[in-house]
Amino acid sequence: MISDIREYKHVLEYLEKRGLLEKYSKASAKLLRGETQTVDFKKRQPKNLGTWSFRIDKKYRAFGTFQKDILVVFEINDH
Repeated sequence: MISDIREYKHVLEYLEKRGLLEKYSKASAKLLRGETQTVDFKKRQPKNLGTWSFRIDKKYRAFGTFQKDILVVFEINDH
């Protein structure tokens, strides 16, 4: 279970610049409520790196790693 989601400063700047803060907040809230299928939360390849992603919208995904039960988002990417 994810207890919190945190972001690096450059991630927030990226989201703000592209007008994605509201969509990101909604997707993060769903993930914290355990709605993993809704945001397509999954472990990325190669799985031994421990990188996870979730969908912000049809174009953008957030990528992060776990520090205990906290997901730390280090990148937003368009796919």
